[in-house]
Amino acid sequence: MLNFSLKYLELLKTRFAGLNLTRILDDQEFYEKQVLDSILPYEQCPEFKELLDKRGVLVDIGFGGGFPLLPLAHHCPKPLFVGLESRAKKVEAVNVIAEELGISNAQAFHHRAEEVLLNRPCVVTFKAVGTVMDYLPALQIPIKDVTVFFYKGPSYMEKEHAEFEKTLSKQWELVVNQVLSVPGTDERRLVGFKPRIVPRGTGKILVKLSDFL
Repeated sequence: MLNFSLKYLELLKTRFAGLNLTRILDDQEFYEKQVLDSILPYEQCPEFKELLDKRGVLVDIGFGGGFPLLPLAHHCPKPLFVGLESRAKKVEAVNVIAEELGISNAQAFHHRAEEVLLNRPCVVTFKAVGTVMDYLPALQIPIKDVTVFFYKGPSYMEKEHAEFEKTLSKQWELVVNQVLSVPGTDERRLVGFKPRIVPRGTGKILVKLSDFL
């Protein structure tokens, strides 16, 4: 993964420098905080690995510069990876980066999360986005075989968990709450949720996940 990381960062610092796809420009720090941070849920969380291997589809929402979408796709060549991002320029850049890095099992699309019906069993990831309470209710999910994982920092238990228990625990079950060991970080917490009942979305559905596969 180190060679992959160096090639990735070189693209971000040169060809795509104007898009500010990452604020981390040091080789080692980028490797630890962007690449390793992206793939360690698969390496350290048995539930995450089992679900991804079984369902074979991962949907990464709000991937920004391509994290965890592209490192995970490079690390796990068998599943299919779908990225959803609201900023078209980032979508275009990440698709080019994927091609340059030889990643054929990932593609990014210009859609917001609430516009896509998650009608296939899948794993969903959010990294460096808003709160659990912001995003879980917005997801359009007509089936139960969808598990949603958030990459969170050390403040999750203090700032978000109590609010989740108060507002969403009747609709969603917390199934993973694990601290991961990521070099160069204070703490990385992986939290995963599955629907207790089939959630009902409220947004305008434009496309189905199955259309991307």
